[in-house]
Amino acid sequence: MLERILPAGTTVVATRGDLEGTLYPEEEAVVARAVEKRRREFTTGRACAREALAQLGRSHQPIPSGPHGEPLWPSGVVGSITHCDGYRGCAIAPDAALRSIGVDAERNEPLPEGLLPDIALSEERGMLRALAREDPGIAWDRLLFSAKEAVYKAWYPLAERWLGFEDAIVTLDWATRAYSVRLLVGGPIVDGRELTGFDGRWAVEGELLLTAVALAPASDRETR
Repeated sequence: MLERILPAGTTVVATRGDLEGTLYPEEEAVVARAVEKRRREFTTGRACAREALAQLGRSHQPIPSGPHGEPLWPSGVVGSITHCDGYRGCAIAPDAALRSIGVDAERNEPLPEGLLPDIALSEERGMLRALAREDPGIAWDRLLFSAKEAVYKAWYPLAERWLGFEDAIVTLDWATRAYSVRLLVGGPIVDGRELTGFDGRWAVEGELLLTAVALAPASDRETR
């Protein structure tokens, strides 16, 4: 499913259930005190990631976590891992093909009561109301949350600093299943220029919402 909303050449491995797998010591340290559900999610995510790396011709190796829980990929690889109830997935690519990837999966269910003001700017809340009139079957607030989660996952490896929900404005397009992101804070320099936003895509697959952003090299972005 994720492969449908990511550029050609991205390697995706996903599963609807948990996979068996053995963690390396540096991975085990991340979930040593975690509850069983978290351990299963983490182990399955790492299993998906190792299979994706194998498809790129990379040997099995540990994928430790950084200070904010981000996967630390081998040299020459960018990627992202996501999990929710009923879905675990990983997307990776050579860093020559993409500068960064962010993916997220969520259940197609409304956010908990009272959370939206923490997620959405006023302009985005107006957009959500309009989208709900177009298609009430989609949990648009949750989709916005997912889109911003994917953005953060793509942002952090490039900027190595926090990006709050209030630091980017997302425009969701109902007709094209695409979305655009405008950063409201200064971005990192990527390929000699400041990053000012992302382009992403989203999909609804039954009970799941999927979002993805992928940043191409500047030379590829200029030819679009």
